[in-house]
Amino acid sequence: MALPAAAALMLAGSILLNVSAVSKPTAGKPAPANSVSEQRLFSQGRDVFRYDTFGDQGFWGDSLQLHKAIEGSKLGGVGPGLSPRNALAAGLKVDAAALPAAVVQAIKKGKVNLDSPKTTLALIKLNAVVGVKGFFNAKGTLSSVGLTCAVCHSTVDNSFAKGIGRRLDGWANRDLNVGAVISLAPNLKPVTDLLGADAATVKKVLASWGPGKFDAKLFLDGKAFMPDGRTAATLIPSAYGLNGVNLATYTGFGQMTYWNAFVANLEMHGQGTFVDARLNDPIQFPIAARAGFFDVRHTPDLVTPKLGALQYYQLGLQPPVPPKGSYDPVRAQRGKAIFDGKGKCSSCHVPPTFSEPGSNLRKPAEICTDSFDADRSPTKAYRTTPLRGLWARAKGGFYHDGRYQTLGAVVDHYTSCLGLNLTTRERGDLVQYLKSIH
Repeated sequence: MALPAAAALMLAGSILLNVSAVSKPTAGKPAPANSVSEQRLFSQGRDVFRYDTFGDQGFWGDSLQLHKAIEGSKLGGVGPGLSPRNALAAGLKVDAAALPAAVVQAIKKGKVNLDSPKTTLALIKLNAVVGVKGFFNAKGTLSSVGLTCAVCHSTVDNSFAKGIGRRLDGWANRDLNVGAVISLAPNLKPVTDLLGADAATVKKVLASWGPGKFDAKLFLDGKAFMPDGRTAATLIPSAYGLNGVNLATYTGFGQMTYWNAFVANLEMHGQGTFVDARLNDPIQFPIAARAGFFDVRHTPDLVTPKLGALQYYQLGLQPPVPPKGSYDPVRAQRGKAIFDGKGKCSSCHVPPTFSEPGSNLRKPAEICTDSFDADRSPTKAYRTTPLRGLWARAKGGFYHDGRYQTLGAVVDHYTSCLGLNLTTRERGDLVQYLKSIH
């Protein structure tokens, strides 16, 4: 790579070099494969997860024109462009493994213009911006942009610098401000037309999400806020540790392949096939029914042929091992006894999946919570959350909407809800065990 191009890729600078080392998590590493064909299928699924847009550039680029906002007016787009500084602030991540050695050395020397959209474009061209795929024309400028599964369901370990490091596939990107990214789009008309709202209202809703949250059901029912005024958006879920788990999301729309097809077609706006007659309900899902989301078909189908490999990869994503010193092993051992006994936790969170075998759904009243988000699902229930790697999902809080900021608050809730009469020490021991599960 020529030096000018390398200079354009220098994304770190002094603020990026001021970061502490982190432990080496295991999520994103393959489980042992028993044959060449299994290894090939795993690799295919990884490529789909990381790099496949399913043709959604037709929406994010061609329709919303997000690529023009990324470029900026000086490079043929519109507005100021998306600088590396702003991209990192919005929670986008950089895969250090995609950076050439010369660029890595340049970053370490701090020779970078963090305010140049040219740097962002060069990183996108290298497939280094996690979950963002650029389509470039002969002039070297963006002609479109698409998103992949990894934009929400991968992060990095910050091993090189803040926001730059090894990929952690399956980890929810709780730094990503999805609403802010969508709001950059110069043309929000496809969204306003779908929701039947003006641009100012849509931007207000998007701004309410904040980092780490997304409202997949907004585009089904149009409910942007809870009755108390809080955002209806939910935390981006992790995608690791789901092998053996029945329903894959907070309110249990369906299994993993269902949700992959749902997201690829209805949220990413890829070009595939998706069928769910439950969404043809003008009362519960007025937007989905009106838009025909209950029966979506494209030719060629760019989604369905990839669902098998994608699922195989996701099922191989192992929960991350807690960092050394992150919990007290002696107290965790006592907490395990409480989890399996007095606390009654294992009656629902059944090891080793730590969810419920068979149907893993619970009615809101059973867990002493409101029904708002459950009522937005065909199931009218909440899934029993699998607990493996729970420590890595702490950012943004716990429960589907992050309403409990700590595991201690979750334990307190269930102690009260189920009348467990746990002492302060027992609750603390239980928290230590929850931190240890992987």
